[in-house]
Amino acid sequence: MTRMNPALWAISFAGLWALSACSDGDSSSSASNSSSAEKQCIANFDCGDYTLEGVVVLSRHNIRAPLSDSKSTIGQLTPHEWYAWPVKPKSLSPHGELLEEKMGAYFREWISQNGLKAALESQGDAVRIYANSMQRTIATATHFAAGMFPKANVEIEHHCEVDVMDSIFTPQFTFLNDDYKKRALKQVEDMFGDGSLAGIGRKLTENYALLGSVLDMEESVSCKEKQFCEFDTDDTEFIMEVGREPSVKGSLTTATGAADALVLQYYENAEENADFGHNLTVAEWEKVSAVKDFYGNVLFTAPLVAVNVARPLLKEILSELNAKGRLFSFLCGHDSNVGSVLAALGVSDYTLPKTIESKTPIGVKLVIEKWRGKDGIEYANMILVYQTTEQLRNMTTLSLETPPESYKLTFDGLSANKDGLYKMTDVESLFEKVIAKYDEL
Repeated sequence: MTRMNPALWAISFAGLWALSACSDGDSSSSASNSSSAEKQCIANFDCGDYTLEGVVVLSRHNIRAPLSDSKSTIGQLTPHEWYAWPVKPKSLSPHGELLEEKMGAYFREWISQNGLKAALESQGDAVRIYANSMQRTIATATHFAAGMFPKANVEIEHHCEVDVMDSIFTPQFTFLNDDYKKRALKQVEDMFGDGSLAGIGRKLTENYALLGSVLDMEESVSCKEKQFCEFDTDDTEFIMEVGREPSVKGSLTTATGAADALVLQYYENAEENADFGHNLTVAEWEKVSAVKDFYGNVLFTAPLVAVNVARPLLKEILSELNAKGRLFSFLCGHDSNVGSVLAALGVSDYTLPKTIESKTPIGVKLVIEKWRGKDGIEYANMILVYQTTEQLRNMTTLSLETPPESYKLTFDGLSANKDGLYKMTDVESLFEKVIAKYDEL
């Protein structure tokens, strides 16, 4: 395990915040503006009556290369040449690195504006940055830290050898029996297939047709040599095994690999035609992306599945919410982590704006802000923060004036106050109840 050196904070934070204050070349003017400016709240609520006391972030990694290279299955699905990624499969891309630094810089500016600067300077254990041990998650956390703490020598905590999954971030089944498997499968079928596994594929009929057209599958090696010329809507098989992540066999998995590769090259190389000359509209890109988004939902967001596979990470987040002296926690994992945690907690259904990925877009952050009200009560604001599709493609610099998109989440069974905030005791109780549900399985 590697961890940051707490002694470094006392040495480096003065320089960090001075950099933020002096960015316009006039430190006295900048400091004056900062002290007189109104608080900037990531989500839309009047935070003037509240004091920010801490933040816990669960992040998805930023732009990565596809999980397999162009010589694998996805290469056989199209006659076209895929984008030549400058990194190995699964690895964070150069654009992903820069985008995450921009997000970190935005959080630095926002944290400073909301009064956590002095506390962060004075407490050695105030910050924890912990990543799954995959290259793309370690690199995402590293570049986020470089943006947020440019003068601090922050080491990223991870617990395994590089590219070995940490069990905290592995959304795997740790309990199965016949009754549970039957109930979980029924829930998956009802939620995503209108009562059957075959229904899952049928819901993607139009998406599969569009994806096949973009790939020009009829001209592919897969079609000419293997007679696989279109995606089958009736071949889905849902697999549950102890110690393994949920998985499916069939066209949904193959189509997801292709959709994932298309979306990633659309993000990474904005100057090239990522849709192989088909001039897709934004709505059509949303349809392509919906294939892989639906795949993730099928695997990880049925409540019975989510409670099982998200339990270790739910416990880790709850621990960070209660960690003495902790002011900022950054946990970096995957879309499966964000999706399963939200589903286990009972998030109300949502569709994110300004992104072709409607649920857990690349680089998305589940942000739990801890606010103290004038009434003395601690509250939680729970939001998703993410770069819009245009911000990703255009490498937009983020700031309080040009912020990332944010979306306030609501949860079944939690009652918010007039500002849309939840009592922290209620949020912690929700985590505890969901964690305890595992024992009821």
